[in-house]
Amino acid sequence: MFTGIVTDIGEISRVEERADGLRRIVIACSYDRASIDIGASIACAGICLTAVETGMAGGRSWFAVDAAAETVGLTNVRHWTAGTRINLERSLKIGDELGGHIVTGHVDGIARVISREDLTDQVRFRLRATRPLSRFIARKGSVALDGVSLTVNEVDGEDFSVLVIPHTLQVTTLNEWQPEAAVHLEIDLMARYAARLAETA
Repeated sequence: MFTGIVTDIGEISRVEERADGLRRIVIACSYDRASIDIGASIACAGICLTAVETGMAGGRSWFAVDAAAETVGLTNVRHWTAGTRINLERSLKIGDELGGHIVTGHVDGIARVISREDLTDQVRFRLRATRPLSRFIARKGSVALDGVSLTVNEVDGEDFSVLVIPHTLQVTTLNEWQPEAAVHLEIDLMARYAARLAETA
């Protein structure tokens, strides 16, 4: 489990194609190598992936993850190459502050950036979700976008907007978003269960 509060920006240093559509991805980061356990879950641009190897290179720590063919096919992992920057978050520990909202790291789909409006002290992004996912997005509710916990500002059909403050722009990759960008969307866990309860009531 995660909170959607990014703790580092990682950089892809190497991608290896393996059998059966598997991709081995090596990610440079600022985490202490000794603190990255083999088998640890790390949210990579919002996708929960397992650390399978660690090391040091050029004075930086790195860890490797394996992305299965389904993950590659359904997410932006298929576009990751050396130099791609991604948001990282370590898994939640009992007693940690829950600063964002409960995030599973199971990406539901892709949302597309429709527009970007740079305001005086923040940026407003308008995004479009697929129709099956848009029903779970509510004004003042939560979404995780590329692993970042954000509050939904407005909803209009399949479109929704979020306001991003300067701090978030500085410590995540969101400032790189431009219109037509495809980003990982995870809907709020509570919304998912509420909808399921309503269907079975």
